[in-house]
Parts: sequence; C-alpha cells; structure tokens
Amino acid sequence: MQTENRIQTIFNSISDDYDHMNDIISFNQHTIWRNRTNKEIFVKPGHQVLDLCCGTGDWTIQLAENKEADITGLDFSENMLKVAAKKTADIKNITLLQGDATELPYEDNSFDIITIGFGLRNLPDYEKAVEEFYRVLKPGGQLVILETSNPENGLINYGFNIYFGKIMPYLGQMIAGSGQEYTWLYESTSKFLSKLELKSMMRQNGYINIKVIPHTFGTAATHIGYKPLEAAM
Repeated sequence: MQTENRIQTIFNSISDDYDHMNDIISFNQHTIWRNRTNKEIFVKPGHQVLDLCCGTGDWTIQLAENKEADITGLDFSENMLKVAAKKTADIKNITLLQGDATELPYEDNSFDIITIGFGLRNLPDYEKAVEEFYRVLKPGGQLVILETSNPENGLINYGFNIYFGKIMPYLGQMIAGSGQEYTWLYESTSKFLSKLELKSMMRQNGYINIKVIPHTFGTAATHIGYKPLEAAM
C-alpha cells in the first residue's frame, strides 16, 4: 500500500478514539505544547489562517477564538474531519476541507498564518510540503510547525524510544484496539527530521527569523518561520 493510502487508512480507523488516546499517550503534554506555541501566534481580525493536518480540530478551534478571522482546517482523513465537524458545528468562522497538504488548492500568497500540528511527519515529502506552505503564505506571513521530536539526550532518547516503540502501541491496542495503527506513530516520529534539520530545511526554502522552541526534554518542538515581506513568487 502506498504511504499516502496507509496514512489515510490509519487515521480514518483511529478517528473516534484519537482525542482520548492523545491525552493518554502524551500525558496531556500535547495540550501544554500547543498552548505554549499559541503564545507565539497572533491571529488578528481579517486574518486568513490555514490549519493543516487539522485532525479532529482542537488547534483549529483555538485559532478561531478571534471571531473576526477566517480559519480553514484541512486534513487528508475524512473520518477525522467528521469528528472535527461535530466539534466545530457552532463556530461560524471555521471552514473544514479534505485535501492534500503537499498540493494545496489555493492561490499563491493566500494566508497570513499557517499552522501544522503533529502532521508534517505524516506527509510523504517534508520538503515539498514546506515549499508548498511557503507558496500559499502571504509575504510577511507566519508558518508554525508543532511536531514530535527525538530528544538529543541519549538516556531520554532511549526511554522515548521504549515508550513510543513498545508501550504506546500496547496502550493503543488495549484501549482502542489499534496497536498496529499506533506503531505507525512511532515509525513516523523515529524517522522524522531533527530539530536542526527541520530548521535548515525551512531556511533553505526561504523562511527567515526562524525560532525553535523545544518541549518536555526535547520530545517535541515548535518551529516558527516567516516569509519575507519582499518575497516574489
């Protein structure tokens, strides 16, 4: 099965339990990481904001707190979007769309802010995605990537691998009947870029003023970059 189809199948199958399992397997750290990241994001009235790989919509909802901004949540999984649709039904400034984050259905220079939380590692081509984000970001716009990461400390990294590689799939099987699906989360994290590699990729693709914020002993990180005001597409 192609990687894209496998990913879509995985997230379609775990959509109903995703929020609950996220809280359990991350010890609710994902909420702390996102709240810390949100302190770096300033959604203003009139802003066009794109939340990529939006999943069940938690970050999309937070971004929509400024009711005068337009928020779009895009995800590859129709079942994840169904959960998001229920959660956002009464939020008028959110639009949900199924789509491919590496081939966005938008014109150049469309969005003031683009966010992607725990989704970049699931895309088949990281660099193509980062390039595509740059294309649809307005000059001066902000890209915010929140992603799991491999800790630099050897001992912490060892424990991280034991937890993600052994314990988390066991919990997924016991609680949600989805052990194989949660094995993918370990696979995608273990092969993902280091913090420095992602920062370098962003710089090479035109982003400036890049900031990296590590979380919880380096088990996750936020990368923030900007498209130059003078950028020409």
